[in-house]
Amino acid sequence: MKDKELINKCKENDYAAQIQVFNLYKRMLYNASWRIFKNRPDAEDAVQEAFIKGFQKIHQVKEDANLGAWLKRITINHSLDVIRKRTQIWVDDVVIVDKEVEEPFIEDDSISIGYIKDCINKLDEKYRIILVLYLIEDYTHKEISEQLNLNESTVRNQYRRGKLQLLKLIETNKTHEFKAIHTRQ
Repeated sequence: MKDKELINKCKENDYAAQIQVFNLYKRMLYNASWRIFKNRPDAEDAVQEAFIKGFQKIHQVKEDANLGAWLKRITINHSLDVIRKRTQIWVDDVVIVDKEVEEPFIEDDSISIGYIKDCINKLDEKYRIILVLYLIEDYTHKEISEQLNLNESTVRNQYRRGKLQLLKLIETNKTHEFKAIHTRQ
């Protein structure tokens, strides 16, 4: 069944269609939420809440909409709401980035995606969430600032700092990994 048919069936409160939507998108939504929370219980709760809210508001979805993207947006928004309620990790920076600062770029084919994900997960939460939203979930700085109730300049600064922290982690961990491999030989 295509999204259009699924949307129409879900609007009719068809349980089989809802189960199909759940099975189609549960993993994608879980992964999106896990990248924000970094823990299973919170990610699972966010997915459950997203499906509940999504099925309650399915009548608002147009037939030609991308159902997965719509549900993913609900999941991410809910995850960010939970983070905002729990803690005030966001500091509104006064510094404004006027020009692009040349940043180091790592050109190394031996670095795996898994290794980069591990490094992202080691970042401070305020940097990790902004990097995930910008680089992986494809939010703009403006959208992130609206979601987190921050100035756009704060988001840009935290993104830049997070990216620099990530590059530093990649280089530092790569050096330690290289030394460990060569000392075992």
